[in-house]
Amino acid sequence: MDSLDLIRAFREVAALGSFSAAAKRLGMSKATVSKYVAELETRFDVRLLNRSTRSVSLTDAGELLLARSAPMLEMVELTQAELAERASTPRGRLRIAAPYAMASGDLPNMLAEFMGFYPEVTVSLQLSNEVDLAENGIDVHLRFGPIENENLIVRRLLRIPMMVCASPLYWKKHGKPRHPDDLREHDALTLTRSGAHPVWRFEDEGQPLDVPVKSRMEASEGPPLIQVAMHGFGVIYVPSLAVQPQVDHGELVPVLQGYGRTDMWLSAAYLERRHNSAAQRALLDYLESRIGQRGRYAGKPLRATASAVKAAAQAR
Repeated sequence: MDSLDLIRAFREVAALGSFSAAAKRLGMSKATVSKYVAELETRFDVRLLNRSTRSVSLTDAGELLLARSAPMLEMVELTQAELAERASTPRGRLRIAAPYAMASGDLPNMLAEFMGFYPEVTVSLQLSNEVDLAENGIDVHLRFGPIENENLIVRRLLRIPMMVCASPLYWKKHGKPRHPDDLREHDALTLTRSGAHPVWRFEDEGQPLDVPVKSRMEASEGPPLIQVAMHGFGVIYVPSLAVQPQVDHGELVPVLQGYGRTDMWLSAAYLERRHNSAAQRALLDYLESRIGQRGRYAGKPLRATASAVKAAAQAR
């Protein structure tokens, strides 16, 4: 039996001076109330009530428990009310993880808009390409590419085209490739996690095509490689949203756009399907409305209305 239920039964008996009256108020039998109080006395190894056929009174130990349990139960009931509100009304702290590449895109604008819709929600953003959701207490992890972890719930938001890019100067000096295999002869700028012998995956007529490339420079994150590519020292192969501003300004020029792999998604991953907070559910619905239903993520700023976001939430 829950200790709180036992204490509540004891307090009702103490307040009303009767097991029968306490049972009636609690909606249970007199025998059950008597059993609860007896169980409480057994756990504490002390008598809490003086009983007679006509009256019930508190012992010294009972008076102590009655006084000390009042603030405890008040705190428990207040906490229960707040937890129930967290389950139904978006509020409290949301811990979000996202790749470094999204820090310079539209993500900060979207989070600002989301916080405008839900003023009682606070956001903690962690920039990381790889993070343990349970260990770091992450509510939602935005990720690029396939997610193979079977323990995660994944909501796909938007298919992300991959883009092969280099500066106009580089293409002028080395020539543009006509087929992914031509990249074998080019200077590639690669991620460290690609290994000592990096391979870039493309699709040719719907079939996977792996192309080994020679790395002129490697880095643990993409932004330095993008900067080096803009200076004309190699070719990068990255999600389009990571370089869309540079492409729009002519600082990088894409090629081989018919060969990019199509299994790359921007997804929201989280740990549990049930018992998620209202704030987490609101964020997932907002992202789906803002990104998934409105098409392109990078480039022109996206627009979303509060009514669109709430309509998406109500549809789930």
